[in-house]
Amino acid sequence: MSTHETPRPAPVPGEPVRPARAKGEPRFPDGPKADPAGSHFERRIRSFQPRRSRVTAGQADALQRLWPAWGFDIDGSQRLDLAEFFGNGNPVVLEIGFGMGEATAAMAAADPDTNLLAVDVHTPGQGHLLGLADQRGLTNVRVGNGDAIILLREMLAPDSLDGLRVYFPDPWPKKRHHKRRLIQEEFLTLAAARLRPGAVVHCATDWEPYAEQMLEVLTAHPAFENTRADGGFAPRPAFRPRTRFEGQGLEKGHVVNDLLFRRVPHGERAGHPA
Repeated sequence: MSTHETPRPAPVPGEPVRPARAKGEPRFPDGPKADPAGSHFERRIRSFQPRRSRVTAGQADALQRLWPAWGFDIDGSQRLDLAEFFGNGNPVVLEIGFGMGEATAAMAAADPDTNLLAVDVHTPGQGHLLGLADQRGLTNVRVGNGDAIILLREMLAPDSLDGLRVYFPDPWPKKRHHKRRLIQEEFLTLAAARLRPGAVVHCATDWEPYAEQMLEVLTAHPAFENTRADGGFAPRPAFRPRTRFEGQGLEKGHVVNDLLFRRVPHGERAGHPA
């Protein structure tokens, strides 16, 4: 170090940190990549809107220590063997968009016999979820970085999932952006190909127009049937904790709607061909 350089202060837990690195060097050499799939795959639907924010010292530590064992980049290069990936043959539920991971960690702790494949692109959230899993001794969580569409299409085998959770996805409220919403026919057709018969798709949103669209699209899709006999929204199930984002919406007077739809047996819907 030059005598004219100011020493870099030691990181303080809980405070934002920017790891020292040379220009062009990746932020976390053994951690999540900025765009793992690059432009190798056509993405007509994108499952996320990139978000950038600072990583705390604790989150950075979790990423450095735990990503090589519990994290993976969604690059579309190979199909995942989920039993090998988790080290057991337990059911696997995919969660798309977990935010900071508090609800994901709580659900994983409450149901240790179900494996959670949690996908997001928010680096602080990835680090936070890994840290929570480590603190609570959870072995049934794996964190994916990248586009869930590529994961579903390129990296998961047919009938490999026992559930799908999409909580509070971006509502894209402007009409011209509705085509960017995740829950639409094309996405549901792709998801249906990876879900076992009987698997449950669970969506939740605090944006009522999006909730109505979700209900309409799921009801019309031949691969799914509503678990509600009245064909409407479901009350929040006990296994889904109230998220931080949900609490903020409720404070603003938003109405939260849950939807639970079941994957029907292949080629059938209520006894009729799909």
